Amino acid sequence: MSAAAPGTTFIILMLPFLAALIAPWLTRRLGHNAAWVLALAPVAIFIHFLGFSAEVADGAIVTGGFAWVPSYNVSFSWLIDGLSLTFVLLISGIGALIVLYSGGYLKGHANLGRFFSFILLFMGAMLGVVISDSFLMLFIYWELTSITSFLLIGFDHTREASRRAAIQALVVTGAGGLALLAGLIVIWNITGITQLSLLLSFGDELRASPFYLLALILVLGGAFSKSAQFPLHFWLPNAMEAPTPVSAYLHSATMVKAGVYLLMRLNPVLGETVWWETILPVFGGATLIVGTLLAIRQTDLKLMLAYTTVSSLGLLVMLTGFGSEHAIAAAVLYLVAHSLFKGALFMVAGLIDHEAGTRDVTRLGGLRGAMPITFAAAMAAAISMAGLPPFVGFLAKEEIYYALWATDPWSLVFTLVAVVGNGLMFVIGFAVAIKPFLGPKVETPKAAHEGPVLLWLGPLTLSIVALAAAIVSPLTHRFVSSPMASAVAGETETVTISLIPHLGAALALSLITVVFGVLVYRYLDGARAGMAKTLAAIGWGPDRGFDQFVSGIVRLSVAVTRAIQPGRLDIYMTATFLMIALALFVPMAWYGEWPSMPVWPADAQFHELAVFVIALVGLAAVINARDRLTAIVSLGVQGFAVALLFMLFGAPDLSFTQFMVETLAVVILALVMTRLKLTASDHRSTRDKMVDGTLSLACGTGFGLYLLAVTQQPFDPFISDFFAQYSKIVAHGTNVVNVILVDFRGTDTLGEIAVVMVTGLAVLSLIRIRTGFDGRAVADNDPEQREEAR
Repeated sequence: MSAAAPGTTFIILMLPFLAALIAPWLTRRLGHNAAWVLALAPVAIFIHFLGFSAEVADGAIVTGGFAWVPSYNVSFSWLIDGLSLTFVLLISGIGALIVLYSGGYLKGHANLGRFFSFILLFMGAMLGVVISDSFLMLFIYWELTSITSFLLIGFDHTREASRRAAIQALVVTGAGGLALLAGLIVIWNITGITQLSLLLSFGDELRASPFYLLALILVLGGAFSKSAQFPLHFWLPNAMEAPTPVSAYLHSATMVKAGVYLLMRLNPVLGETVWWETILPVFGGATLIVGTLLAIRQTDLKLMLAYTTVSSLGLLVMLTGFGSEHAIAAAVLYLVAHSLFKGALFMVAGLIDHEAGTRDVTRLGGLRGAMPITFAAAMAAAISMAGLPPFVGFLAKEEIYYALWATDPWSLVFTLVAVVGNGLMFVIGFAVAIKPFLGPKVETPKAAHEGPVLLWLGPLTLSIVALAAAIVSPLTHRFVSSPMASAVAGETETVTISLIPHLGAALALSLITVVFGVLVYRYLDGARAGMAKTLAAIGWGPDRGFDQFVSGIVRLSVAVTRAIQPGRLDIYMTATFLMIALALFVPMAWYGEWPSMPVWPADAQFHELAVFVIALVGLAAVINARDRLTAIVSLGVQGFAVALLFMLFGAPDLSFTQFMVETLAVVILALVMTRLKLTASDHRSTRDKMVDGTLSLACGTGFGLYLLAVTQQPFDPFISDFFAQYSKIVAHGTNVVNVILVDFRGTDTLGEIAVVMVTGLAVLSLIRIRTGFDGRAVADNDPEQREEAR
């Protein structure tokens, strides 16, 4: 491993957040042209990390950072290898194009500056996820992607659909983030490691642990929710409520690939087990098929692409789960290819919507002449998505079939899944690229024409990169594919696939995919109608299930709130004292440790006995009092008796404080009671009196037993000696009690004073306002209101 200069890399990682701060100000002055300035931040990130390419290509792992919370071994640290470097270059490179695209797409929007801030924050969060070495840093950035995506998806917050989609994405991915946190804690407890770079050498220990399956399930919960694996896939298509620049960025290089990144990162330590090689292919394969079938049903260009993103994520998870050398090579190639063609196609869809006024593929046609650059970019991206040469998507598809093909039933099943999934993605790719542009011209809501450079620069650039990556595949493999595959596998891997196809089964499967795709494309309308009927027959789906789940949670919350918060003070008091009694008695009963009963001292003096007699008389007076004022005054007798005990045991200052508190309490309570309109006597039923009396006895007895148990323990004078020794030296006070209250416990005393102040304000409100006969609040100084209430 080698170390990176922490200062420079840290500043580079903070660039998106700094750009987000100035984005609104810059937009107010430059308008949509602020995009050109703001795009410099991701460009700088791209250039900085591109400088690590040669070092990483030679097998180096670059780490860096600094201590964050040293006492807990928490660091702000980063890990740069083939996997994280590829992700950083995709996030920053495509991010720069997305910022420019946003300036053109949202030109004139009132909240363009705010949008720039959100998209840059999102970029910074995603960079943090893929670059993090520390567990805590990874989790913080992971959840930050959920929060920033919530802001982006709900950007048009005046629309209910946008708000629902944003909340849905936040709930699903946020819950997955909590599962991930739990999984990281389990891994930490198994290995004692809190950094990914160190964890990579603990794979055998982690796999051998009895808690391996628990850690795996929790990590998969975080990864599957983020990368929209079935049945948690529903939030991703709904996220299309966001503006198109968000969709293009979300689906190509950022949040939805965070789960795939996590699985690839942890493959060396969690992979190579039956659980890993079963769960990932099964869920990934199911997601691949479900996503493509649902994509066939759609007519909205963005939704068609969104569902194919779901299927592509499933394919990536499936390949990662297989874990073989060629499966990992196929996964990394397809991840790069997907980022390029999906980003381009989403920007094409937005460009069509922006210039033609609709995204409905059934209302589009003949746009080739009006939008030639857009058409060229769309066709190039679709060819790559279809897995045809000479684009990088072809390399990925060939490697997929080469990795999956075998004659055993398990391999045959997933090979068939890959063929069907790739064939349907072939259909959707060309449906997006051909149907809006070729055929007879269709009248659109807007007179279509080629968009400005900010709109077509992004898709055209990504399409050219996809072409170049395949043509110069040796360089692509040297600096991207092989280092990335090595990081995923945990050992050195070399990717060699080129535009010369694999002869044999892989080529045959590619030809079958093309034939299948062409057939479905010819009968796309019928396939769409068939899927619509099938979905209508099924009726229920995870999306509706989410609404039912949320509705159920709300109803449960209302029911629980009504049960435990009925609005009656007597119920709250009863529940509180019941829990106090249980807290006092259950531990003593559970452990069988009851205190010894005290014995009355034989040498007790008359005045000591008199104090207890006074307390008992006061207690009898409280119990037998016929009105509240008498009970309050009698209750003060108990406090005075305790104050006398303090005085007898040599604590006159504490005794004086107790006298003052009891006197003030009696005066204030008496004043409040005379000002409130309450019944003159106790109105409780016999049953209520029995319950309250039982609880009172239980709490009183419990506290008595607890105090006896405490006083019967050996006395530790450490605290007393500390205060006696340091009160004069540190606080310059001879009264130890005062020093404790004012200096050693100064903040605590301030809090107590605040409580007394708030209590006084509450008492004042009770004195000044009381309830009239009809339930309305009546001011004491307004005779007319009192008369009206009567």
